[in-house]
Amino acid sequence: MSNEPVEGLPIELVSADLARGAADLQLDETAYPLEALYGAAYIFIDRCYVLIDRPAAGRWRVTLSPKQPGGDAAALRALAGEFANELLSCAWRHQITQENRAVIEQVTAQAIAGAMGPPSLDDLARLDFTGEALEDPLGIAQSWEEKYKKKKAEK
Repeated sequence: MSNEPVEGLPIELVSADLARGAADLQLDETAYPLEALYGAAYIFIDRCYVLIDRPAAGRWRVTLSPKQPGGDAAALRALAGEFANELLSCAWRHQITQENRAVIEQVTAQAIAGAMGPPSLDDLARLDFTGEALEDPLGIAQSWEEKYKKKKAEK
């Protein structure tokens, strides 16, 4: 196995083995979580074989082998560059998801609760309606009868 540098990319991060037609990407685990690797790999499974392994603690190695034989150095460079871009996108989406997990869970729970339909009569019977009425300075909560009864009285 003779790994060669890929033009324009750091040798310690990306190398190519033209004999087997594959590109290897060495990645830091702290920058790219496994979920981001899976997301990027999924995007590429129609074009190439993707192998993810861990050569050392805290490091990922992704090997990309095009499904169409005859890949030259330029094709491997393009494939590695596209994968790196997709991986960055997946890592960013993963970070956003982690930072907003509470909001996502709350919205999902409300959507599921809404899909369950209106409350039953038993649910409504358990509600406490003895509390103070809501403040409604714009008259939005006014019933239809109350709204048009006032207009008739004015005429």
